[in-house]
Amino acid sequence: MRDRELSGSMEDYLETILLLQKENPVARAKEISEKLGVKMSSVTNALKHLSEKGFINYDRYSFITLTKEGEKYAENIFLRHEVLKKFLKTVVGLSEDHAEENACRMEHVMDMDVISRINKLVEFLERENISQEFKKYLEGED
Repeated sequence: MRDRELSGSMEDYLETILLLQKENPVARAKEISEKLGVKMSSVTNALKHLSEKGFINYDRYSFITLTKEGEKYAENIFLRHEVLKKFLKTVVGLSEDHAEENACRMEHVMDMDVISRINKLVEFLERENISQEFKKYLEGED
């Protein structure tokens, strides 16, 4: 897989297509527009770009599917997102929504080595019950 050649915005499109495909076998431009809160013209431009790069199968007015390479890239983005969201919720103590918002921004700038280490940190802290101690510590500061 070509490493990190897409902008954060393009990565969001790929991740959204992946999530839509987990619900249905294909994605539709209208669904992408609704999920990302962007105009159809923006979706069309992004889909053309992703198609040209070989990440999706797309023809105007047709369904959208990820290519094998696109699916691999999207799964990588999704993994980064989930690890960061879990870290922000369980270790840092953010709410679900706050963790979601921040994970979405952070996932585009961190490489897999950092993500892997964060994941290991979360596992360690959970195993040692340290994240619960930190939550108690945070509650004492309010």
